[in-house]
Amino acid sequence: MNPLQELVSNFQQLVSQVPELVQPLIVMLAAAIPFLEGELGATIGIIGGLPPLVAGIAAAIGNFVSVLLVVLLTSGARTAVATRRPIRVGAGVGAGSPEASRFDEPADTFDEITSAKPESKGRVRFKKWLVRFGVPGASILGPLAIPTQITSAILVGSGVARAWVLLWQAVAIIFWTTVTTVSVWAALTFVVGV
Repeated sequence: MNPLQELVSNFQQLVSQVPELVQPLIVMLAAAIPFLEGELGATIGIIGGLPPLVAGIAAAIGNFVSVLLVVLLTSGARTAVATRRPIRVGAGVGAGSPEASRFDEPADTFDEITSAKPESKGRVRFKKWLVRFGVPGASILGPLAIPTQITSAILVGSGVARAWVLLWQAVAIIFWTTVTTVSVWAALTFVVGV
């Protein structure tokens, strides 16, 4: 037995100590973590001894649930920011003084306030994909640059409809989780021999 087969075997023995109904839940939780997502969640499940179909479905569900929560939170935050019109209040010498009236105008809009912090390479690449390919392309190609949770937050934060983001994120999650699940299963079956 080579070292890789021994590692997989030891991991499967460890996973076998967990009740069978809990194993897919662990895969779901792993897939809900940004940067792990459905791809690594399915990999963990398959290496742990779960059937590839169960591991893939559990990972995709876990990843989608976390994306759904991010979309709902981001949408709520965007709505709160977009509908809020703060008024600057200044303290003048007296009520109705010229100093007080100049502060009664609306504050700068959210879009006009930008940070001096440079954007990450992944975010710059994602924005190029969004402009070039639209929401479907950015959703499908986005996981190559940044996690799906961040992709969905950027899309919703930029004003794309929640349903449209969720639809294309679901397509992307299913696509990438399926590709990874099949690849890991094939590698373990035909290359490693486990």
